[in-house]
Amino acid sequence: TMVSETPSNSTLPCQNNPQGIVGKILPPVLILEMIVGLPGTLLALWIFCFRLKQKWKANTLFLFNLVLADFFLLVSVPFRIHNILHGEYWWFGDAWCRINLFMLAVNRSASIAFMTTVAVDRYLKVVHPHHRINHMTKNQAPLLAFLIWAVVLALRLPLLAEPLLDKRDNTSLCRSFGFHTINTGIIIHYVVYIGEFFLPLAMLIFCTARIACVLHQRKLDREQKVQRAVRTVATIVAVFVVCFLPGVMMGIVGWAFMGLEQDCKRAGIVSQLFRLSIGFTYLNSALDPIIYSLSSSMFRDALKSLFYSLTPGGKYRQGRNLRSSTNTDG
Repeated sequence: TMVSETPSNSTLPCQNNPQGIVGKILPPVLILEMIVGLPGTLLALWIFCFRLKQKWKANTLFLFNLVLADFFLLVSVPFRIHNILHGEYWWFGDAWCRINLFMLAVNRSASIAFMTTVAVDRYLKVVHPHHRINHMTKNQAPLLAFLIWAVVLALRLPLLAEPLLDKRDNTSLCRSFGFHTINTGIIIHYVVYIGEFFLPLAMLIFCTARIACVLHQRKLDREQKVQRAVRTVATIVAVFVVCFLPGVMMGIVGWAFMGLEQDCKRAGIVSQLFRLSIGFTYLNSALDPIIYSLSSSMFRDALKSLFYSLTPGGKYRQGRNLRSSTNTDG
């Protein structure tokens, strides 16, 4: 996740930019996202762990890993809120600075990876229903999830190896962007940050277009199950773009300033817009429960069951709805 927040370098004649509107706007936004995202993520974890008693399909396993990715965010964001509220003075030392930025980056990478995996899984089931990958064994889906985590962690390990705490002039900045010295680990971090957005975005757009096209050709676009598949992938694309596009775009604009002589005022504006964009990045934990509900009939039924158990007359409606539901999408 993009957390550090000044895309500047030693060629700019500016000292560390003051927070300006960042300190006023970002903390309330992040706190609101935590208030919405934390209960949703905890509820989703509880449902996956204790309410889904049927055998998990591959799609359900991938969604569960998306919940786990959100947990990295929920553990780490309070420290970023504290940091911004204290004028971006990091109180917790270099080791926790590295771990905090690593966990935020892992959340972003893993969220993108498992969102894309869920969309591709839906694409294969609709467009290539007889492909053998749709019939993963009980060992193959966990192995795929493990490999995704292994790649994500390996790509983000440079954040643990680099000194990310910048202490000078009575400041203590914990950032993963905006270095005076660009080394191999930071270059890997920058490349992953950009690449993990555009490559999955291309895959998501392809999956959405192919599903819509094939379903229209087969005259299946009015079937409820098929419409749900289209809505699922379209929702993933929407969440993906809303959460991750602003940060990537402002990052690219910020890096365009690197090596250019610009005045401090313009650099400060870019810096603040760059930092504000993390409000969108951290929004994914609040929006992901929408993906769980659309992608898994098992999750929907468990959520409905919980809701009905808490409302008067709910037991009757629960039985009636469960008799008419179908668990075809995992």
